[in-house]
Amino acid sequence: MNFSHAITCPPSASYADGITTAGLGAPDLALALEQHAAYCAALEALGVRVEALPADPAHPDSCFVEDTAVVTANGAILARPGAPSRAGEVTAMRSVLQRLCGEPAAITAPGTLDGGDICQVGSHFLIGLSDRTNESGAEQLSRWLHGLGYTAETISIRGNPLLLHLKSGIAWLGGDDLVVVEALATHPALQRYRLLVVPDADGYAANCVRVNDAVLMAAGYPELTARVEALGYRVVTLEMSEFRKMDGGLSCLSVRI
Repeated sequence: MNFSHAITCPPSASYADGITTAGLGAPDLALALEQHAAYCAALEALGVRVEALPADPAHPDSCFVEDTAVVTANGAILARPGAPSRAGEVTAMRSVLQRLCGEPAAITAPGTLDGGDICQVGSHFLIGLSDRTNESGAEQLSRWLHGLGYTAETISIRGNPLLLHLKSGIAWLGGDDLVVVEALATHPALQRYRLLVVPDADGYAANCVRVNDAVLMAAGYPELTARVEALGYRVVTLEMSEFRKMDGGLSCLSVRI
């Protein structure tokens, strides 16, 4: 939960051409840039040094950097995004990870893996099997994690139209506390944790991020915010409207180290 660096990438001029199923209309680039700047400022206020990649108009989804890598305290591995149009985003991430974490490992074909499908809970990792992350990618990541002393297991979210990635519906707050959407609340892999179950109407807010001594949450969900605060966590809310339009959430906008 203690992060010193975060890698980000601002939305580019091609942002509206990215992949989305949200059906919420085209994003406003100027507003997206304002929201992204506020996100980075919130990280910095929490003691995190932000390492910003240059905007990448060749890859409209490149602001969602989380999907390009998985970083642990013991090493990093480059993902292999399941959407072919996003493959080139990994190149920029490789160079900054080399500097901050040492030479990263990498998921290789036929494996596909999006970082948004990976939820770390202490020394244990939950790996989502989705339309973006396949069994080969999950197995490669699991094997790599085991070599670093971690444990891992998979959770399939396929067939659930509300969840693009596993972390679209789950977040670790610390200790045994998990925020989860209703669709995941009965999964056997989660029954050993204390679950804060989010109703479908507030499902977008389940993608929150614990950063140092605070939890970043999407603005506009006062009931869920109050429930998280009642567990003893300090909450920082951020406007996310222009990222929701492109299927993105708070965790998607940074790789935290």
